[in-house]
Amino acid sequence: MRNVRSALRAVLLSTTQYPTLMIAIEFEDWQWHYHISTTFFICVIVPTLYYVYARYISKSPNRYNKIEAPLKIQMPIPDEAKPHWKGKRLYSGKKTLRVPSEPNKIQSFCPATGQSLGTFDTTSRQDLDEKIALASKAQQSWSKSAFTTRRRVLRTLSRYIIDHQEDIARVACRDSGKTKLDASMGEIMVTLEKLSWIISNGEKALRPSQRPGPSNLLIGLLKNGEVRYEPLGVVSAIVSWNYPFHNLMGPLIASIFTGNAIIIKCSEQVVWSSTWFVQLVRKVLTELDIDENLVQLCCCFPEDADYFTSHPGISHITFIGSKPVAHKVLESASKQITPCVIELGGKDSVIVLDDVKDFDALSSVIMRGTFQSAGQNCIGIERVIALPKAYNSLVEILSSRVKSLRVGSDIDQLDEIDMGAMISDNRFEELKELIADAINKGAKLVAGGSQYQHPNYPQGSYFEPTLLVDVTEDMRIFKEEVFGPILTIIRADNADDAVRLSNSSEYGLGNSVFGKLYSECNAIANRLQSGNVAINDFATFYVAQLPFGGIKKSGFGKFGGEEGLTGLCVAKSVVMDKPIWRYLGVATAIPPPIDYPIKDDKKAWNFVKNLNGAGYDNRLWKVVNAFKELAKSSK
Repeated sequence: MRNVRSALRAVLLSTTQYPTLMIAIEFEDWQWHYHISTTFFICVIVPTLYYVYARYISKSPNRYNKIEAPLKIQMPIPDEAKPHWKGKRLYSGKKTLRVPSEPNKIQSFCPATGQSLGTFDTTSRQDLDEKIALASKAQQSWSKSAFTTRRRVLRTLSRYIIDHQEDIARVACRDSGKTKLDASMGEIMVTLEKLSWIISNGEKALRPSQRPGPSNLLIGLLKNGEVRYEPLGVVSAIVSWNYPFHNLMGPLIASIFTGNAIIIKCSEQVVWSSTWFVQLVRKVLTELDIDENLVQLCCCFPEDADYFTSHPGISHITFIGSKPVAHKVLESASKQITPCVIELGGKDSVIVLDDVKDFDALSSVIMRGTFQSAGQNCIGIERVIALPKAYNSLVEILSSRVKSLRVGSDIDQLDEIDMGAMISDNRFEELKELIADAINKGAKLVAGGSQYQHPNYPQGSYFEPTLLVDVTEDMRIFKEEVFGPILTIIRADNADDAVRLSNSSEYGLGNSVFGKLYSECNAIANRLQSGNVAINDFATFYVAQLPFGGIKKSGFGKFGGEEGLTGLCVAKSVVMDKPIWRYLGVATAIPPPIDYPIKDDKKAWNFVKNLNGAGYDNRLWKVVNAFKELAKSSK
C-alpha cells in the first residue's frame, strides 16, 4: 500500500508545475486532494475517456438510431411451460417418439417428468418442397435488404429474449429436462452474445474485403482486387437436441444477417420447443413487415432425412450431431455437391498443472463444465488430466462436491436442484457398461454410476452424477465420448505426458489448460490437437464468438465469428482497373505481339518472356533489361 501511495503521489506532484485543476482521490481510510495539471488532464485523461467512449460506448449494441429501434413483441408461452402445469404422464411401457398407429406422427414428452407434450406431424417430401420454395421466394427480396433492417430484426429478437428470459428457459427446460440455470447460461446467454456481436460487428465482417491485387509489377499497377460476400440462397441447419434454443437460434441468426433464408431440421426429440422458437422468430419478422417464410422448420425421422440433405434447393448445410449421422449427411449431400460444416462430438480434456493457485475455484469450473445439461454438451469436460499434486487435490475436493449434487426438475419442484434429466434413458445401459469396464480395469467409482429413480418423477430420465478416478488410457471411457454426467480424472506424470494423453483421442474439438504461468500454459495450448483451446478458463472460445469447429473426428468447417458469417456467403472475387486509370479512360488491352492471329511467333515469345521477367524478377538489372526488351517487342 505504501508503494502505491508513493507512486501515485509522485505522479500527481509532478503535474503541479503547470496550470492546475483540483482532483480528489479517496482510497479506503485516506483522502488526498491534489492539483492536477491541465496538460496532464488534456493529454492523458481526456484521450482515455474518449477511447472508452469510442471503443465501448458508442459501438455498444444497445445504442442504435431510430431506423434500427427494436419493436416490442408479445408472444405467449405454451401452457406446458407455465408454472404449476399438470400434464398427462406416459405411464404405459417405454417412452417412444413414434406413435405405433400413426407412423407420420412424433410423440413429444418432457424428459424430466415423463409428461406428454403432444404429437406433431412429420414433414413430408411434398411439405419440404413447399417450404423450400416459399423460403427461396422470400429470400430473393431479403437478399437486397439493408444492414439496418437486418440489425433491427436482431435487436427486436434480442430485446424479447432479454425481457422474457424465464419464459424461454422454461420452454427449453420442459423439452430437454435441464435446469433453468443451465438454460440461462447455455441457451440464453450465448444467444444474446451472438446477437450482440453480430449487431456490433456483422456488417464490418461482410464488407467487401480489399486484397492487394496482382503481385506482378506491371499488372499490379493497373488492377485492384476484392472479395465480395453475397448470400447463398436457402441454407439449412440440422441441429441437435441438447441445446434446443441456442442450437436452433445460432445458425438462424447468422443466416438472416447474411441475407439468406433458412430451413432448420430440428431433432425429433425437441420438436415441441423448436416449433415455438421458430414461431417466435416468424412473429418478429411479421411485426417488422418481413416475409415470415424466410424461416422454416421441418422435422422427420432418420429414414426420411436423405431427401432433405440431398435437396437441390438447399445451398449449404450446417450439421450439429454425432459422427455416425454425419457420415449419412455427407453421403447424401454429395449428390448435389452441397457444402457442409460438420460439428460433431468431442472428448475434451482439461489439463491441470501442479502450480494452480486455487484448486477449490478450479473444481467449480470442472463441475460446471462436466454436469451442465447433465453432461450432454459437445464441449463439456470429458477428461480431467492432472499432474500428481493437482490430481490429489482435485480428487479430494471433487469427491465431496459430486456426492452433494441434487437431481430433479427445478421448473416443477420447490427444492434447490443442481442437475436435470438426460434427454432420454436410451443410453443408460451404455453408460453403465463404460463405468463397469473402467472399474474392472482398475478405476475407482467414488460417486454415482447408476440410473436415478426420482421419487416424484419415476418416468424421468435421470442418471446419477458420477465420479470415476484412477482412469487410464486402456479404458473405454477414456476413448469414447460419454455425453452424460460422468466426471473422469486421469493422472499424468508431467506436462508432456498430459499433452500426450489429451492428443491420444480421435476427437479434437476443445481443450482447457490451467496453470500459474501463462507462458507454460500457452506452450501447451500450441501442442494440443483441437480446434479450440481456453487458457485458465473453460469454453470461453465459444462465448467469444471466435470461429468454432473441430479437427479429426470432431468434424470440419467453422461457424461463429467472422468466418461463420462469410461461410454462409458466396465469396465472389472481383478484379477491376484502379480508380486513376478508370478516371483517365485507360483500359486493359491485348498487346499487339500476342494478339490473334499471331504475326511473329518469335517476337510474341520474347514479349511474354520479358513480361514475366519485368513482373517477377527481383534483380534490378534484369528488370531494366526486361523493360527494354518489352519496348522492342511491342514495335
